[in-house]
Amino acid sequence: MHKLMILFKRSADSLDMETRWSNEFVKRAEAMPGLRRVSVSRVTGGLSGEVDLHMVHEFYFDDLQALQQALASPEGQIAGKALMSFASEHVTLCFAESMEEARGEN
Repeated sequence: MHKLMILFKRSADSLDMETRWSNEFVKRAEAMPGLRRVSVSRVTGGLSGEVDLHMVHEFYFDDLQALQQALASPEGQIAGKALMSFASEHVTLCFAESMEEARGEN
């Protein structure tokens, strides 16, 4: 799998940014074709205390080609424009190959 990771930096207006993220971006982004799974994490800290991240939003696709096609789709373009309208200075977007393996007791 491949995923698009959107890393939201902590800022003085993180609450406003999160409200706009929820109202203006999420519905559009989750309409992208080929999307398999979504994960949202609110960052609460790190080993040495507070970190510069507020939230991580991840979008999972079958492969890199499916991710790139989703971003190029009309839905992906609309979502990208919405995100950049309120968070361009506070986000980093990156692609990642993702592998997961469940662990636990047998």
